[in-house]
Amino acid sequence: MSGFDSNPFVDPVDVNPFQDASVTQATSGMTETVGEFNPFSATGMENHSTTTIPISAAASQPAVLQTSVEQSIQATATAAQANLIKQQEELEKKAAELERKEQELQNRTIGRALNAGGEENNWPPLPKFLPVNPCFYQDFEEEIPEEYRRICKRMYYLWMFHSATLFLNVLACLAYFTADSQYGVDFGLSILWFILFTPVAFICWYRPVYKAFRSDSSFSFFFFFFVFFFQVAVYIIQTVGIPKWGNSGWISSISMIGSNLPVAVVMMVVAGFFTVNATLAIILLKMVHSKYRRTGASFTKAQLEFSQGVLTNRTFQTAATSAATSAAQGAFQGN
Repeated sequence: MSGFDSNPFVDPVDVNPFQDASVTQATSGMTETVGEFNPFSATGMENHSTTTIPISAAASQPAVLQTSVEQSIQATATAAQANLIKQQEELEKKAAELERKEQELQNRTIGRALNAGGEENNWPPLPKFLPVNPCFYQDFEEEIPEEYRRICKRMYYLWMFHSATLFLNVLACLAYFTADSQYGVDFGLSILWFILFTPVAFICWYRPVYKAFRSDSSFSFFFFFFVFFFQVAVYIIQTVGIPKWGNSGWISSISMIGSNLPVAVVMMVVAGFFTVNATLAIILLKMVHSKYRRTGASFTKAQLEFSQGVLTNRTFQTAATSAATSAAQGAFQGN
């Protein structure tokens, strides 16, 4: 009956449901478990993971950044070393080039001394049994610097091609004359041009350019340009082939197509040779001019070389001395 004796209208606050023995036991056990658990302890880590990463090891892990920095430094050092090696090789090449040029200059000086001391002329290469001796000394390897040697040889080959063209022009004009007797004047003039222009071209424009490249002579350069300009004009006239001028050019060869085709073909071949001469002459003239601008030559130097050459010429000195002596004798006789 005690249960019925309790007052059901008593304030429910006085009844504490957590005072139940089962509830108190459960809450007290949970508190102890939570208080004893340490997530950073070895036991806690074993409950959640089987591997442990030390803090010191994690702190020393930026090895990737260190490796990249070391690699960049090493690459920079390697590039600098390669650049130094390349510069050293270039300096060695320049030193070898300067030494080679100095040796060539010494060889040319020795060659000139030998030539002045009695070196025999070797051009033109005539047989020994002929009474005529060579008139010039020519040696590209000894006298011409390497940087000018190729262009100088090309000028020599142009002169040889020029001479061969003039000889073929004689044959073409002979065929022209046999086909039509009124063109005998062309045949005669072609012989004259071959005899005249072959040595004149060698002396007037090939030898000056050879001397210009040999001794870096401004006067020889200017003389060559002056004469070779007219030579180019002559090549153009020969290519055109005006009748009665002694040239088997295009006009003369085309005029023979209707009357004699074989002769016209022969003349056209020679006209083609004249065309090649004119083209090569223009190209080589530009090449020589470009080489001339690199040598530092000038018109003032050409005048100075000319005046020094005239004053040191023995013939001029002898003539001047004779003239002065004659004038002095005439003055004394007049008195």
